[in-house]
Amino acid sequence: MVEISRVEESELAPETSGFTDFRTLGYSHLLKRRPEKPVDQAKGPQYPVPVHSLLGTGLHSRRHSSVKADEVASTAPFHLDLWFYFTLQNWLLDFGRPIAMMGELRPEEGKNLPRVTQNVGAQLSPKGASNSQLVFPLEWFPLNKPSVGDYFHMAYNIITPFLLLKLIERSPRTLPRSMIYVSIITFIMGASIHLVGDSVNHRLIFSGYQNHLSVRENPIIKNLKPETLIDSFELLYYYDEYLGHSMWYIPFFLILFMYFSGCFTPTKAESSMPGPALPLVVPSGLYYWYLVTEGQIFILFIFTFFAMLALVLHQKRKRLFLDSNGLFLFSSFALTLLLVALWVAWLWNDPVLRKKYPGVIYVPEPWAFYTLHVSSRH
Repeated sequence: MVEISRVEESELAPETSGFTDFRTLGYSHLLKRRPEKPVDQAKGPQYPVPVHSLLGTGLHSRRHSSVKADEVASTAPFHLDLWFYFTLQNWLLDFGRPIAMMGELRPEEGKNLPRVTQNVGAQLSPKGASNSQLVFPLEWFPLNKPSVGDYFHMAYNIITPFLLLKLIERSPRTLPRSMIYVSIITFIMGASIHLVGDSVNHRLIFSGYQNHLSVRENPIIKNLKPETLIDSFELLYYYDEYLGHSMWYIPFFLILFMYFSGCFTPTKAESSMPGPALPLVVPSGLYYWYLVTEGQIFILFIFTFFAMLALVLHQKRKRLFLDSNGLFLFSSFALTLLLVALWVAWLWNDPVLRKKYPGVIYVPEPWAFYTLHVSSRH
């Protein structure tokens, strides 16, 4: 039996001749397996855990913990300082901008201007018509330089995004940063486009440009040669009234809505405004009324308001209520809607304004009403 086994091994030797037998070379210790550690049946086999998986797990848990923390976070206090500064700069820099440019040229200021401007008071646009003297003399801000209203607009373009960012920072809920950044950038770009278009538009008024007429119907525009210059002025008007307003107001209301989405509290007792907030509701709502009517953005505003209302009803089912900041913003918008309704009802049968604002949605501009019914009486 031993010989037969040896023969079988020798017959198999040629097939395995390409392999080295470490036992014959004295390296048999290399073939010894390392002793395995006993496996804990409770914990199971232990394997080395990659560092990136640990980091990923930490970020994952941190992300979920932040969401839970936002849901149960304590209610943010009322931001009296931010809402006060926000309302003040809106009235001062936005509403006060056309007032700073309002008026009629003094005789000594119109000597070097075209003859059509000798009676500028009859030709001023709805945004700034008046027969009184200019608030600031024309020699302080020549026609080939930015006006005082332009500087107001520049300050608005800087201060408003800053206040919006500070408002977002104080939100009790973590908001999508990418959306906030894109909205702020678009807001600044749209407001800057409007700044340039509105500045040139106001400067054209001193040359006889009439804002109640279309670009091609204006006396100083329709006879321009070559006629391609008219297309350039129409492009300027498009940048001012359409593109500038859209890129300005859409991100503005989007940011306010995103902030509003985080203004909810599970405690009904905290759903009330403090005493100092009540006096700010009226000037805030009144400014938004001016913004909606003068900017002709009623559709955007009503869409935002009903989105806020739907969110309030949805959160109410989850037993979540508006906090003081959310109540302030919602109350301001509700007052704005009421003022717009009263404004439209009051001027519903005005034949001149009806002709100027045709269509289903009839929302006259305040400065158009001022030009037609107030300044014309003086």
